[in-house]
Amino acid sequence: MSLQIDEATLKNVVEDVLKQLSQSGGSAPVAKSTDCGCKKKSKGRDGVFQDAGEAAEAASYAQKELRKQGIAGRAKVIDIVKRTCAEKADEWGLLEFNETKIGRLEHKVAKLQGIPSVPGVEWLMPRGMSGDHGITMEENTPFGVVGGITPVTHSIPTLSCNIISMVAAGNSVVFNAHPGGAKCAAEAVRYYNRLIKAELGIENLVTIIETPTLESFDALCKSPHVDILCVTGGPGVVNAAMKSGKRSICAGPGNPPVVIDESANLRKAARDILFGAAFDNNLLCIGEKQIFVLDKVYGAFLQAFKEAGAVQISDNQLSRLSESVFTYKQDGGGCSHPVLNRDLVGADATRLAEVAGATCPSGTELLFAETDVDNPFVMEEQMMPMLPIVRVSDIEEAIELSVKSEHGYKHSSMIHTLNVEHMGMMARALDSTLFVKNGSCLAGLGNGGEGYGSYSIATTTGEGITTPDTFTRRRRCVLVDNLQMY
Repeated sequence: MSLQIDEATLKNVVEDVLKQLSQSGGSAPVAKSTDCGCKKKSKGRDGVFQDAGEAAEAASYAQKELRKQGIAGRAKVIDIVKRTCAEKADEWGLLEFNETKIGRLEHKVAKLQGIPSVPGVEWLMPRGMSGDHGITMEENTPFGVVGGITPVTHSIPTLSCNIISMVAAGNSVVFNAHPGGAKCAAEAVRYYNRLIKAELGIENLVTIIETPTLESFDALCKSPHVDILCVTGGPGVVNAAMKSGKRSICAGPGNPPVVIDESANLRKAARDILFGAAFDNNLLCIGEKQIFVLDKVYGAFLQAFKEAGAVQISDNQLSRLSESVFTYKQDGGGCSHPVLNRDLVGADATRLAEVAGATCPSGTELLFAETDVDNPFVMEEQMMPMLPIVRVSDIEEAIELSVKSEHGYKHSSMIHTLNVEHMGMMARALDSTLFVKNGSCLAGLGNGGEGYGSYSIATTTGEGITTPDTFTRRRRCVLVDNLQMY
């Protein structure tokens, strides 16, 4: 799940955060000796480091210790993370909300409460083959150290979900969090490491850079101790990771469209869309971002949406809001493109209404406006509780415009219909990793539908919804002409 900002903006954010964050001190305990007999000095404390190279090296040593404890050791770590998220959901949700100041507090808590649904070691299934020429076993083995990049939109949930998947696979992990959520991420890492050390005797299984910068991210990309990268962020860090020379699992941007045809249950569709798009003020990359409604049911759907609790703003109010949400920059080719005002990302619907010059009842969760397809709210992943609605003539036009607005990210899409042919048409055209039919976007990750949770959906590099399998190497062991049981 991602927050799209350009590199210049990211640098400004880093510089601003560096001014605010205090530098940590602390003693430098001596770590255990490695198998080669050399001593490693760890300058971190409870997994929190100032230097990226030292954090990666400490994680590398910890991963070797984890291997000695086998799958049972991994399961203990996963239990610690899941149990902690359930117990500290209220506390950590408030901690993240106070630091990032985006989204909705109750949904920060809900995301942490959902972490226990993330699959662990049980997901790893070996495959055995037996035949005339012997037996073969294929197993999932770890890469070693995963370099993880986490977003400001879901700092502790993404970190916790990644720990479960990566450690279940047998890896350790070093995080470079988004600067806007670095303090709460570091606090979670400290807490996890204390419990892991007490339970397993392993230090620094999860490490993090306390004051993350572009330089620390670059250091992880170049570190000989980091074996693979997992990036949950915007296009800038995704592109940098893919150019690093290391294998990268990248969860890039999304701009999920919704189609509503004449056969849809309009009241249910309205409730589902409001539930998904309003969740955490539409910070989720899987969240409904624009709606295409067939002309035959257009007016009826708008009425159903209002009855569900969404508040409509006028054309003039939308124009005023757009002026505050988007600025325009020239790219290298001289073309102008919109850039989000980060101060309004994840803002409450009532604040957006105020900016637009509109009024809405207290507690309003979602705004909407009628637009054409070229409106920036349609074409950009804006991560705000304001949905553009576009009238279309038929299902072909709805799907065509969905493809255009989704930009080929192959991330997520939704349709509300009872027509299975329309479902198939959209599934083939969008080719999205998540495709939800007759439900909210959250059903795609198990909230209202079947399945499991994940906070890293690797659309850019094609792995899809990440699981422990994602962070393993498939290895084959062959015994020739022997040990068949028949």
